[in-house]
Amino acid sequence: MPPGRARGAWHRRPCLLARLPGPPPARCPPAVRRGIPVLTPILGRLGDMVGKRRVLIVVLALLLVGAVLAALSTNLTMLVVARILQGAAGAVMPLSIGIVRDELPKERVSVTIGLLSAIFGIGAGVGIVAAGPIVESLSWHWLFWLPAGLVLIALLGAVFGMPESPIRTPGRLDTLGAGILSVSLVALLLAISEGQTWGWGDARTVGLLIGGAAALVAFVLVELRVQEPLIDLRLFRHRGVWTAHVVALGFGFAMFGTFILVPTLLQLPTALGYGFGKSVSEAGIYLLPTVVAMVASGVAAGIIIRRIGPKLPMILGAVAVIVAFALPALGHAEEWQIVLSGILTGIGIGMALAATSNAIVESVPATQTGEAVSANTVLRTIGSSIGTAVIAALIASNTTAQGAPSDDAFTLGFWASAGVGVLVLIAALAAPSLRKRGRDGTSAGIDA
Repeated sequence: MPPGRARGAWHRRPCLLARLPGPPPARCPPAVRRGIPVLTPILGRLGDMVGKRRVLIVVLALLLVGAVLAALSTNLTMLVVARILQGAAGAVMPLSIGIVRDELPKERVSVTIGLLSAIFGIGAGVGIVAAGPIVESLSWHWLFWLPAGLVLIALLGAVFGMPESPIRTPGRLDTLGAGILSVSLVALLLAISEGQTWGWGDARTVGLLIGGAAALVAFVLVELRVQEPLIDLRLFRHRGVWTAHVVALGFGFAMFGTFILVPTLLQLPTALGYGFGKSVSEAGIYLLPTVVAMVASGVAAGIIIRRIGPKLPMILGAVAVIVAFALPALGHAEEWQIVLSGILTGIGIGMALAATSNAIVESVPATQTGEAVSANTVLRTIGSSIGTAVIAALIASNTTAQGAPSDDAFTLGFWASAGVGVLVLIAALAAPSLRKRGRDGTSAGIDA
């Protein structure tokens, strides 16, 4: 076994700070690994209020500053601050979808949202595929310099080539609700991210979970009483909204489940009898078919949605993910099983991302697009955090005498993800049909 691999440490991603001056921490803090998503609902609501293009420009500027600061980081504090700024990126998708809905003819909205979802898949997938070669050939700084260049191009395009959305919702920002929601999300995500390290019975983990849950209850009570809520929770009563949120939560779990299980399995040494002995760069290449499938299925979902609505793509996506994880759960000794699983996962995720966004758009008034899609994005982020924690816990609790994940750990992980896929399928089946959605939309004042 390679030196430095302590028992239970195979699931831990290497921290970029290991290459910074000074003693490196064993693991990256959650704020380093993933941008804080608490800005997403706030910026989505602001977009509905003051103009989506204006807020999108601010978001891209924050993202650019965060990427440059991260690339220049020389210590933990700088990198954490940079990643917090990059957390504003979560609002890019809701704001973009809102602009698409406001600016394009109705017959082009579903396909364009499907394309946006596919582009989201490209970004997530290419980042995973390219990270290894970039770090090995250049340095970890380029993991931020290269995205900074792309963000700069997007920022210039938004400033000089994008019209302002005409639809706005005058009002005031619910600062109390924003503060309570921020506390809740930070506490819950921190507990979920660090629970495996601290221990699920540790006072810090339990305290954060209880505090985060209490803050979430307080947020619900506040939002139901204020005149201009940050997130209109009454929208959750619509079947088209809550089913889309459940699907997003489940697919967040599935997406990061595969991004942990597959690379880890591929990189384990062949001497174990079930690993494939691939390098980090080689393991990333195996995820490339997943990315391609995401792109193709996202566009295809948009076309299907334009004709018959988002329910069928949600169902197809859920079925694809169930099969994608059931296949390697039954056997993952051959490379073709891993590749086929990745393709099916990409199809499922691409279909679901396009379908959930379109389902939200078709279920809420245009004046609430930003806040509704933002809530969907936050739930997907929570799902990814839960998926990461659950899969990491399964891997860490099923190890060999040498400390490597056992073969059973991967089987359990794949079955757990397939089980979540079943729950997603149930939610997708409960989604309203196109005719029912149209009746609900008309009664809610949504333009047909």
